[in-house]
Amino acid sequence: MATAVSSRWEVTDVAPKIGSSIRTDKATLLSGERAGEIREIMERRGVIVFPRIDLTDEEQIAFTHTLGTFAHEEGEGAAGKDTVYPITMDASINPIADYLKGAFFWHIDGTMSDKPILASIMSARALAPVGGETDFCNTYAAWDDLPQPDKAKIEKFQVVHAMWRSQLYWKPEPSFAEFQAWMGRGANTLPLVWKHRSGRQSLVLGATALQIEGMDIMESEALLVKLRDWATQPQFSYRHTWTLGDMVLWDNTGTMHRALPYDHKSGRLMHRTKLEGEEAFA
Repeated sequence: MATAVSSRWEVTDVAPKIGSSIRTDKATLLSGERAGEIREIMERRGVIVFPRIDLTDEEQIAFTHTLGTFAHEEGEGAAGKDTVYPITMDASINPIADYLKGAFFWHIDGTMSDKPILASIMSARALAPVGGETDFCNTYAAWDDLPQPDKAKIEKFQVVHAMWRSQLYWKPEPSFAEFQAWMGRGANTLPLVWKHRSGRQSLVLGATALQIEGMDIMESEALLVKLRDWATQPQFSYRHTWTLGDMVLWDNTGTMHRALPYDHKSGRLMHRTKLEGEEAFA
């Protein structure tokens, strides 16, 4: 008979409507015995911080497998080896580092897909001396607290998302060749309000949001900015200041996130793994 893991397990909320910290040990995480509880906390609180857990790459991969289906990075294919993905501005480590510059603005990963990734897991390997924190906001809570007249107005809206829109945030005057490459990623029309199979609802916003279908472009932009401003208010948000060895897990289907600016030559390095999506936008 297997012996249950008996160890430290301390759960603390880090902000009123988003984020929990779990202080535990590697054996507990890698056993998978708390996987169901971790997933429940993730869905309910949006973000989980594991302070200074210091998982190795191999341990992070193994932990990811306890929570769901490991998601390979684009281009790896189904037979790709399970690996961590380097989040860095150093092109010698990540050849598409420029693409990651869109991460400095509020976004949801996977708006070009019908079924976005469920979650991301990121560990701190090297830090910038200044900056580099990660902001999160709870898009479930933002929807829940929206005044009822606003809910009634927007709940059936559809929004066109395009990857190139998010890239223009960091490079507003690309070459035509660059712009064509960005446009090659296509566009996707998504509901502004995601009606999840759980019965909960969340806002689908972020830097890829281009225009609300059927609405004048200025009116559309004003509403999208207003909703982003609403969703990123302090009561819905949590800013994580990284310490080496921290690992953070977040629900990509119910939060937005962004990195704060830092010196791109600082060597800041994060290692990320992801969970495959389990629910399409609806």
